[in-house]
Amino acid sequence: MNKFQALSFKTFSYFLILAVLFFSACSETPERFFDIAILNTNMINDFASPDLARHINDETKEFPDIPSSKKKGNEAVTNITNKILYLEQSLDKVKKLSVSGDEEQEIKALSTSLYELVIPVYKNEYMAYAKLCDAKGSQSAKEVLIKDIDQKYGMRFEQNYNRLMEKGKAYAQEHGIQVNWGQ
Repeated sequence: MNKFQALSFKTFSYFLILAVLFFSACSETPERFFDIAILNTNMINDFASPDLARHINDETKEFPDIPSSKKKGNEAVTNITNKILYLEQSLDKVKKLSVSGDEEQEIKALSTSLYELVIPVYKNEYMAYAKLCDAKGSQSAKEVLIKDIDQKYGMRFEQNYNRLMEKGKAYAQEHGIQVNWGQ
C-alpha cells in the first residue's frame, strides 16, 4: 500500500468520525422540535380555565347506580400528581432540545417559560384545589381558589401561550409541518 492510499484511508476515517459527531450534535428535526416545544403544550391549554377546574372536580364524582364509579377519595390529587409528572418531563425534554437559530431559540425559551409558569401553580394552587375536591369541600371555597388562579396567572399564561402558538404556526408553515390548529 502506498502512502497516498494509507493517507486517504486515514483522512477518510477522520472525516467519517467528524461527520458522525457533527450530525449527532446537530439540532433536532423540525418535526421533533415542533412536537416537543409546541405540540406538547396542548396538555396545558386549559390552564386557569373553568374547564380545568371542572375536569379536576369531575374526578371525584360518584354515581349511585354505577358501582364502578365508587371513589377512593384521592382521584383528583392523583390526577394532578400525574399531570405534574408529565409537565416536568415535558419541561425536561424542552430544556434538552438543541436549537439551530434564533427562531428555535425563541420558541424554546417561550415553551420553557410557559412550563415554568404552570408547574408551580399545579404543585400548589391546583393541588390545594384537588385536595378540596377529594375532601368534598364547599363549592364556595373551590370557586375562591379557581378565581384566585385565574386572577393571578390567567392573563400572563394566555399571553405567553398565544405568543408560543403564533411562533409555532409560523414555524410549522416555514418547515412544511402539517398541523390542525383546531379550526
